Amino acid sequence: MKMKHQPLSRKTSRRTFLSRAATRTGAAVLLGGLPGGWVGSVFASDAPETAAMKFGMIALTDCSPIVIAHEKGLFKKYGIESVVAKQASWAAVRDVLSNGDIQGTHMLIGMPIASTMGLLGSPKKPMIIPWLLNRNGQSITLKKSLAGKVEADPKALKPFVDKAKRFGEPLSFAVTFPPGTHAMWMRYYLGAGGINPDKDVALITVPPAQMVSNMKIGKMDGFCVGEPWNARSVADGIGFTSLNTQDIWKDHPEKVCAFTAEFAEKNPKTIKAVLKALHEASVWLDKLENRPEQAQIVSKATYINCPPETILGRLQGEYDFGDGRKKKDPNYMIFHDRNCNYPQYKYAKWFLSQYRRWGFVDSTVDYDGIAKKVMRPDIYDEAMKEIGYKHGGANGDAETLFDGATFDPAKPEEFAKGFAVNNLKSS
Repeated sequence: MKMKHQPLSRKTSRRTFLSRAATRTGAAVLLGGLPGGWVGSVFASDAPETAAMKFGMIALTDCSPIVIAHEKGLFKKYGIESVVAKQASWAAVRDVLSNGDIQGTHMLIGMPIASTMGLLGSPKKPMIIPWLLNRNGQSITLKKSLAGKVEADPKALKPFVDKAKRFGEPLSFAVTFPPGTHAMWMRYYLGAGGINPDKDVALITVPPAQMVSNMKIGKMDGFCVGEPWNARSVADGIGFTSLNTQDIWKDHPEKVCAFTAEFAEKNPKTIKAVLKALHEASVWLDKLENRPEQAQIVSKATYINCPPETILGRLQGEYDFGDGRKKKDPNYMIFHDRNCNYPQYKYAKWFLSQYRRWGFVDSTVDYDGIAKKVMRPDIYDEAMKEIGYKHGGANGDAETLFDGATFDPAKPEEFAKGFAVNNLKSS
């Protein structure tokens, strides 16, 4: 005998259906949001330990990865509520990072090394570099009166230096921070010309955005800084570019995203979230069609405060040196290409070799130990694996600079001692 099912009321059917559907949908949503490998009823969150992050930056074009990650919502995509705060000087950047007022920052590669070691007035505060922000794109600018007399060869500058020294009024050259990149490029440039930066000239420290105004009033004869201030000096008719730093060392390391070692140890997921956002920003930046928009964004008063057209030219490799020379340079500033972001140990060793050369450290410097303490490719590698990005990895190849000197990362002390112009403390 065929049994007849009693029909449910329309109201009951709809309520039951919705209840069952909600249960199934809720479970699917919850389970679908769980990371792979979830077992049982409890799992660890992948969210950043510290969601609110304040980043420091200086008014230089190479602050762009941090600014773009903020402006394009990439930090937010990875769970970081970001604030970007412009600082007045590199010393101010160091201090606010050290005291915790900011949690991550745009920084010269030499600064975390100096802070970790307590060099040149830096309070000893261990810092780490898990990310290189950019390569290339800095320049050495000389005062306009030297145009046509000195071009790219610093040897042509030496007679002017010697004459000024004889009259007791040594030429003055500005850098942005004593153990920073600009100081090392200026020192290397002068040294290659037979000029001792500590004995033959006056080396002074000036914040990047103040370089042009100080040259205008005659306080300096040259400076080394990042863009757009070299291009600005040309546009204002105040100075000219002697040479670009990529002509000293092609694809040299420049700025980094740095953190205190203490913050990184307590917030490993936060650091990785920052690196993932910076990766996306850097890929975007190295598409040349995006550079006009980049220039518009970073030109704002809250960031660089400079006309976008002054920023854009050199970002596209268009160099007007200001003394009649013009060049389309394929080695313009990069943010992602050519394994740009990997924190190579050898770069820390190169800076340490120059600190040794110029008497900042003595013969007991621990090249390998300090490089491994500051440069953190392990953090970089882990973050990139999590987003499926295959990078170029470690590179221990030798590097040859414009004066013909070759830096072998396995022999940094030998490199430090290989220069006729030096201030070596001891052998």
